[in-house]
Amino acid sequence: MSCKYQSNALDIPLEVEQLPTITEHSPASLIAFPFEESFPMKCEATGNPGPEFRWTKNGEDFDPYQDPRLITLDDSGTFIIPNNGNLTEFQGNYRCFATNKLGTAMSEEIEFIVPNVPKFPKEITEPIEVMEGQSVILECNPPKGIPPLQIYWMTMSLQHIEQDERVSMGLNGNLYFSNAIKTDSRRDYCCFAAFPRIRTIVQKNAMSVVVKSTSNMSVVSNSLLERKPSLLTPTGKESHTYLVKGEDLQLECIAEGFPTPEVEWVKIGFHKLPERAVVESHGKLLTVEMVNEEDEGKYMCRAKNPHGEVVHYFYVTVEADVVIKCVVKGNPQPSVAWRVNGQPLNDVPTSNRKILKDGTISIHNAKPENSAVYQCEATNRHGTILANANIMIMIVFLDVPDPPEDVIHSEHNGRSVKLQWIPGDDHNSSITEFVIEFEESQHEPGSWRELMRVPGNHHSAQLKLHSHVDYRFRVYAINEVGRGRPSQATERYKTPASAPDKNPENIKIEGHLPHEMDINWEPLSPIEHNGPGLEYKVSYRRQGNGEDWKEHMVKRHSFLVKNTPTFVLYEIKIQAKNHMGWGPDPKIITAYSGEDFPSAAPEDVAVDVMNNTMMQVKWAHVHKDKLNGHLGGYRISYWRLRSLLDSKKTHGDKHTLTFSGERNHAVVTGLRPFSEYSLIVMAFNSRGNGPGSHPVSFKTPEGVAAFSVTSIQKHKVTLTWSPPVDANGVIIGYILQYQLINDTEEQGSLMSLNISADSNKLHLQYLEALSKYKFYLRCCTQMGCGPAVSEERTTVPEASEYGQQLLGVGVSRGSQPVAFQRTGNLYNCVYIYNRDFIVYLHHFTHYVHPVGEGNWKISDALNSSKTFHIIEGLEPGTEYTVRLMTKSWVKCSQEIFLSLAGLASIHGGISNQGWFIGLMCAIALLTLIVLIACFVNRNKGGKYSVKEKEDLHPDLESPGINDDTFCEYSDNDEKPLKSSQHSLNGDLKGGDSGDSMVDYGDEDAHFHEDGSFIGEYSGRKDRVSMEIKGNNQSTA
Repeated sequence: MSCKYQSNALDIPLEVEQLPTITEHSPASLIAFPFEESFPMKCEATGNPGPEFRWTKNGEDFDPYQDPRLITLDDSGTFIIPNNGNLTEFQGNYRCFATNKLGTAMSEEIEFIVPNVPKFPKEITEPIEVMEGQSVILECNPPKGIPPLQIYWMTMSLQHIEQDERVSMGLNGNLYFSNAIKTDSRRDYCCFAAFPRIRTIVQKNAMSVVVKSTSNMSVVSNSLLERKPSLLTPTGKESHTYLVKGEDLQLECIAEGFPTPEVEWVKIGFHKLPERAVVESHGKLLTVEMVNEEDEGKYMCRAKNPHGEVVHYFYVTVEADVVIKCVVKGNPQPSVAWRVNGQPLNDVPTSNRKILKDGTISIHNAKPENSAVYQCEATNRHGTILANANIMIMIVFLDVPDPPEDVIHSEHNGRSVKLQWIPGDDHNSSITEFVIEFEESQHEPGSWRELMRVPGNHHSAQLKLHSHVDYRFRVYAINEVGRGRPSQATERYKTPASAPDKNPENIKIEGHLPHEMDINWEPLSPIEHNGPGLEYKVSYRRQGNGEDWKEHMVKRHSFLVKNTPTFVLYEIKIQAKNHMGWGPDPKIITAYSGEDFPSAAPEDVAVDVMNNTMMQVKWAHVHKDKLNGHLGGYRISYWRLRSLLDSKKTHGDKHTLTFSGERNHAVVTGLRPFSEYSLIVMAFNSRGNGPGSHPVSFKTPEGVAAFSVTSIQKHKVTLTWSPPVDANGVIIGYILQYQLINDTEEQGSLMSLNISADSNKLHLQYLEALSKYKFYLRCCTQMGCGPAVSEERTTVPEASEYGQQLLGVGVSRGSQPVAFQRTGNLYNCVYIYNRDFIVYLHHFTHYVHPVGEGNWKISDALNSSKTFHIIEGLEPGTEYTVRLMTKSWVKCSQEIFLSLAGLASIHGGISNQGWFIGLMCAIALLTLIVLIACFVNRNKGGKYSVKEKEDLHPDLESPGINDDTFCEYSDNDEKPLKSSQHSLNGDLKGGDSGDSMVDYGDEDAHFHEDGSFIGEYSGRKDRVSMEIKGNNQSTA
């Protein structure tokens, strides 16, 4: 037998150095049974370097390798003790240590036990002679041995002595007879003591009991037979039990007397025992497992028979440790020193105090002498701090209050009396309230019930009572400890009879059948009858048709009205009556008679197939006159007719969904793709379902794969997918198609790839930087390919050779391009004029103010998810300065001056300056060169790159620019592709582009990556060709 450690830690490679870890060791107790051949003392450990083992015995070093009688194992700490007759000298407490250069691991202590066989002393016992009815105690006195100890009482033939309320075994092993009878006479009462850990049972010599009959005895002897109870165990009136939190509580009361006493248990101050308390051994043993502070208190056992009773009080104390913690923080970590009353802790020793590993002080079973001021002093090189803790431990006797005395009732006035009492001792805890209880002799004699409560400083109360009841009263007090014992009961007082004070409540109307109405109510309690002859008058009539009340007198608390119309409204009232008269006027309630099934089906049922697994059903409400009851809701039943791959129809399992309330639509999910279904809709009420609607058939489309685009880079993206939920066959592969779809007049060619069925990822390379692509994926079986699922993504920009990144250009209607470059953390404006200011940005705020004026206009924080910004409200003929600022307002770009259309120049006289004339000449020359180049290219059918087209025509009114989804993909499969020459199904046609610069005469304007502006302005709308770069090259 051994113990093994388990760990949830990560597995560490063997080549990594590791601390030693004990992986297996013998149990805490190792018993040397004489029939075993050997006894392994196990100790196994892991570590890197491999650990070395050593042992201690009784706290001293022990080397099993030095004892030739022991068997040792290589590369192990385990040694074996052979059973060769000299085991006693190996008895003791062992501990194993495993050590390498990183540290030492230690096993739990292992006790090697060489047991002695326990024996009962040899003795001769005289027969025990008792008179019939007297009590008997047979003592066991078992020998000492290795626990646990189990005791049994049996005969010589190994038959168990039967135990019951009269005969029982105590916790000490003795056998108790509350009163002896003739059949108890026998000569072979044997006590057996079992020690399961050493597999040993020993027997005490048999004892003899002789019970003499009292039939010929005198009357004096007969009076001894019948007697009130007395306790055989425990003795005295009270006892004290002390436990440590977590131990088990066992309280025992065994009584003698005739007739046999009954034992009952209470916890003083409570109406009942704690929930965890268990009463066993025919009521004589109370057990509470793993006690805590809540189980403390005063318990009482009461043994009673018709001649009297006897009680015993148990004072239970659950002791817990006092814990004092000192939590300090500092750098470097402070050291902590404890003092008690100003002296070092070691100078004031006490046996029940210890310091735990984390520096916490623990005081076990604290006593008043442990009261003191404890000081925690924390020190590091920066200084010292001190904290004091006042620990005051008091053992004051607190208990529940004694019973009130001299309880009397007076001032009798029909149904009202005054009750008075004198409080008992509160036992050092003030009384918080008194509880008055009553018992009546007619309906529930002997049962005490609470009547009312009054504050603890009141010693009388005016009682309001029911009529025709024979009362008696008692009072008990409550304090912080708990509930005290009740007082003696008063003399009886009977109130006169009267008519009922109230009528029945909680009236319920149920219609189990269409033409019935079942009326039920909560009857008056017996004490509320107020007199003899209680009856109920049930009255009912249909509401609103002028009918007279129909009345019936009944003694039960239900009435069935038959032959009612289906689901009509009735008025009902119920009144109580006894021999003294009628109760108060009853309240009228309204309710419907019995329901029937709905008689009409929903109409106008329509199905809208939302996708391949979901549909929406709509219907018209059933008219309320056809519901024949309260509408419960509607139910949809649907079933699968067939797969669209198979022409044969088969009626599948029917599925029914319930939708509560008055609604006219519902969504049904979990359908199978590419299937034909049929459904009906029906209304229901509490009676059941109405007729179903006319069946409606519908079809679901094919399933599609789950498709996503990840890891977007300048020239490469990663595509991932998973198969459709319902493939309608064995998947043989996938078709991937993609296409450049920048917002220009024409679109790129459609590229296609065939992909194997076992693939779920593809890295697509050689794409254009800062370009928008659309990707399509279709799943294929032997029957063909299903519908496509699509995604759109834009690749990231290209970096310049100088480490700067062109962030882009943008235009809007009536505006000119604007470009910004990033240099470090700053953005610089390159060029702008006309009305709208467009900024490409990243975590920046822009500032604008007219030149010469000091009031800056500050925009809101710019949306970092977009790559542009528009400044509106600029005035023509005005000069502006623009700055871009970081959100921290620490860094900004160079100031940008811009002039709107209408000004001849930015600064007066600037046209006369030489540098300006030279700049204009250079721009004119450059413009001429570009015009010539463009003309030549057009005549030769030249091609512009998609990148230039994108820079030229970002359509600001398209969804990708004007809303928050800029640069995000669209999943709208219905969006037409522009100028696509290859389609998914061979039927996609070329289309016109949306709004672009071409429509407004701004064709061919673009920026170089260094930010300089090159453009030509004409009114032509010629179509231009494009070329895309990918793993398949194609030209439009």
